[in-house]
Amino acid sequence: MSDFDFLSGEWNVANRRLRQLFVGSDEWEEFPATSWARPLLDGVGNVDEMHCPTQGWSGASIRFQDQASGEWSIYWANSSTGRLFPPVVGRFTDGRGDFYGDDTHEGEPIRAHFTWSDITPVSARWQQEFSRDGGETWECNWVMEFTRA
Repeated sequence: MSDFDFLSGEWNVANRRLRQLFVGSDEWEEFPATSWARPLLDGVGNVDEMHCPTQGWSGASIRFQDQASGEWSIYWANSSTGRLFPPVVGRFTDGRGDFYGDDTHEGEPIRAHFTWSDITPVSARWQQEFSRDGGETWECNWVMEFTRA
């Protein structure tokens, strides 16, 4: 249950997000954020909230670990939509977390993949990529570099 213990506390977050998805774009927008995270339910879950002042929205994730399988389910919502997105599910292996799920983009089904990597006591990296072909190919569309505040 300690997989996400590294995330507890306050963070500065450097975001890099692809401006357009699935068009072969290499144009990225960069923006700062601040984030905090804390455990829930004695460590069975955790929650974080990220504030993006230059973007005019905030986002939050809530995560729970299935005690039978050991897998984590991660849910995301933001203040722009108020929508709880479908979960990505997975686990950590050798210090890297890989989480997959089904979602939609502009009405079309996609696969989503979140990765947590490069985790130290003072930094971490999160990356998101989407696939329109069932996971045969992936497009990275968002990277967050976390630095302990």
